[in-house]
Amino acid sequence: MLKVSGLEKSYGRQDIFDNVSFVINPGERVGLVGKNGHGKTTLFRMILGQEQPDAGVITYPSYYTLGHLSQHIHFTGDTVLKEGCLGLKPNEYGIDESYKVKAILTGLGFSDDDFDRNPGEFSGGYQVRINLAKVLASEPNLLLLDEPTNYLDIVSVRWLIRFLREWPNELMIITHDRDFMDNVTTHTIGIHRSKIKKIAGNTYKLYEQIATEEEVYEKTRVNDDKKRKEIEEFVNRFRAKATKARAVQSRIKALDRMGKLEKLSDIRTLDFEFNNLSVGKNDRIAIIGKNGKGKTTLLNILSGELQPRRGSVSHHPNIKIAYFGQTNINRLVPAKTVEQEIMEVHPDHNRGVARRIAGIMMFSGDAALKKISVLSGGEKSRVLLGKLLVTPANILLLDEPTNHLDMDSIDSLTEAVDAFEGAAIIVTHSELILHTIATRLIVFDGGEVNLFEGTYQEFLDSVGWKDEENTEAAIGKKKGMPGKKVVGEKEAKKARADLASSRTKVLGNLQKKILEIETAIIQLEKYMENDSQAIQEASEKGDGEALSTLSISIHESTKKLNALFNELEVLTIEHDTKAKEFDEKAGGHQ
Repeated sequence: MLKVSGLEKSYGRQDIFDNVSFVINPGERVGLVGKNGHGKTTLFRMILGQEQPDAGVITYPSYYTLGHLSQHIHFTGDTVLKEGCLGLKPNEYGIDESYKVKAILTGLGFSDDDFDRNPGEFSGGYQVRINLAKVLASEPNLLLLDEPTNYLDIVSVRWLIRFLREWPNELMIITHDRDFMDNVTTHTIGIHRSKIKKIAGNTYKLYEQIATEEEVYEKTRVNDDKKRKEIEEFVNRFRAKATKARAVQSRIKALDRMGKLEKLSDIRTLDFEFNNLSVGKNDRIAIIGKNGKGKTTLLNILSGELQPRRGSVSHHPNIKIAYFGQTNINRLVPAKTVEQEIMEVHPDHNRGVARRIAGIMMFSGDAALKKISVLSGGEKSRVLLGKLLVTPANILLLDEPTNHLDMDSIDSLTEAVDAFEGAAIIVTHSELILHTIATRLIVFDGGEVNLFEGTYQEFLDSVGWKDEENTEAAIGKKKGMPGKKVVGEKEAKKARADLASSRTKVLGNLQKKILEIETAIIQLEKYMENDSQAIQEASEKGDGEALSTLSISIHESTKKLNALFNELEVLTIEHDTKAKEFDEKAGGHQ
């Protein structure tokens, strides 16, 4: 149990916490939310004793242990397994509990061969995973996790959700991934207007409650202001009249009792709207899979940043790509300002627009004049997104665009991608974004890359992740479960995968034919529209020969158009029938 009482913290003129109090009760798993810069990490640092409050106290029992995910890399073990085991509590009976660490490391994406490798051989992301394994193995009374999913792939994130759901002690977590948080936590704490609100339930419930309270507050404020004005008018009108003296004094006292509710200040958030000059196909493709398997490489090839060793990528001559990649922050010029970086990609190099976009990206006022060289990695990512907003494009390529955004900003970005009048291809580990946006998937899994025609939920239902299947099979074997059941599950999964592949092939061919006919219809209708305009001009000029020729052309085009619509109807019915058949077969393989 942890208790916070009367906590206050300010930086200069900015109040972070104003007399806040809350309690984390035994067994509660709490999500901590709030906009960037509103004090989430500061609260963690104060709980850990790394920073002191201006006032107030943080207390917990003497036996209580705290554990947190450290981004600082310092290893003393010469193997991954030994380093992970450093997190285990001392065992007075001398029992080997390294199996706990092995299970955690496996869940976080390490193979059995990795256990004996030196931690220094791994990338920075995997080294943070080792730190995460250590703190999970330590089983503290209160576990503090600040953005634990930043260096995890989607399969590891799904494993961590299952692990934390079974966490027996207290947990506080900061994460930009709303879906991850809501899947793990029992309670939510919101930092809002320098205060703290704690509820039982998820982030949606918290934000809904805050919105309702602020709506009530605003209505009350408006009504109070109206009453105040009426009383002030009465006082001013009758102050000089002796017969009204008592009434006037009564009204003045009423004014004093009322107090005054101040108008709530606006809270800044990111708002996204992509500058779109031409409309492309409305594809929403997500590239998903473990880290290091080639997702970003594929995006670089699609953008033309890399050339494939074999094969080719053909771009439509009118394609205009806007590419957001984590490594692209290196292309920002350190000596330039935020405003200059945004202004240089605007078609008209408009400074006013650049300033407005800088403000949207939370660089308001003089902050737009900051040099790139003094910005953090997250701030540089926001500059890149700002440049994206003013770049004319009909296809978006987005590589983990949410890593440095808060929840509200992620919601805004998701809505913008959904509303974008063009194609969007996104690399993400966020299942919330996948469920919201993706209609087609490029899946890196089990050493293979496959195109899945369907939503992420359809992928999970019909195919699923191979690593999860292997983990479930291994768990079943360790628990002495009959091998037949595991094999049956594998066969069912393979049947679903074969069915999904067949569905993709059959429906994909039909969709291709439908698209070709729709394109032909659009072109023919444009041709007929030109002929109709030409007929009108020929009629005005009295050109009989042109009228005759154009009339024949329109008649022939009308026949072709009717034939195309008939063919489209046949193909559409066939597509819908086949899709229904596949859905019925899929139901039999559940």
